[in-house]
Amino acid sequence: MIFLSHNYKDKPIVEQLALRFRDIYGQENVFYDSWSIQPGDGIIDKMNEGLEKCKYFFFFVSKNSLESKMVTMEWQNAIMSSAQKDVKLIPIRLDSSILPMILKQTLYLDLFTDGLEAVLTQAVNVIDNKSTYTRKSPEFSNLVVHMSTKMDEILLTIEAIHYMEPKSNYLVVLSNNQSEVDVRAINQGYYSSGYNENCFNGGKGNGWFVGFSSATVPKFPYEISVKKKSDKDLFFVGVFHQVSQNEWKLLPIQ
Repeated sequence: MIFLSHNYKDKPIVEQLALRFRDIYGQENVFYDSWSIQPGDGIIDKMNEGLEKCKYFFFFVSKNSLESKMVTMEWQNAIMSSAQKDVKLIPIRLDSSILPMILKQTLYLDLFTDGLEAVLTQAVNVIDNKSTYTRKSPEFSNLVVHMSTKMDEILLTIEAIHYMEPKSNYLVVLSNNQSEVDVRAINQGYYSSGYNENCFNGGKGNGWFVGFSSATVPKFPYEISVKKKSDKDLFFVGVFHQVSQNEWKLLPIQ
């Protein structure tokens, strides 16, 4: 049994691992409260049942979980079980929180620094030393774009929600031509930029490249201004993030 110990406030990121484990090992082998505890069930009884069967205990360490009495009870019980039987306790750090002193000698996975995909692979390796599975939840995005508009300008704020994104290359796509729009980063001393004509949807969109030398880190967003240079309206398509040499991912707008 794989037991996922977390605080409910961290579910957006914890669920990404829960779904991956479910796809690989089957839902009946993953204790995740959203599907392991149903209406009418005794919460404590179900938790104890999951802990009794547990062989891999993943403790998601965050400010939220460290302040939770229920989560504290879970991981402390897991420590006792690991000393008495074959239970492996694996902390996964979700933010900049410091691990409890008793766990500092335990090797942990660092999602906050390494990112989701690396930790997903590491977690599967812990269980069965296999890393051939691909992510099954493409709707999840660590990066989001906040957009505000004025009469002649669109302000785009790109923010990392859960963890650091080491590559900060972005492509702002519009249906406008280069002569009609001025795209630039604001409140940034140095960045690289460029223009890519007919780069989207069969040539129906043009892209303005904006690249930052530093990582995109939670609570330190980047801002990009898209401003009219002519009388033509702005026709915004979206913002793309470079995820590999030749792959760009469309970011959700919030």
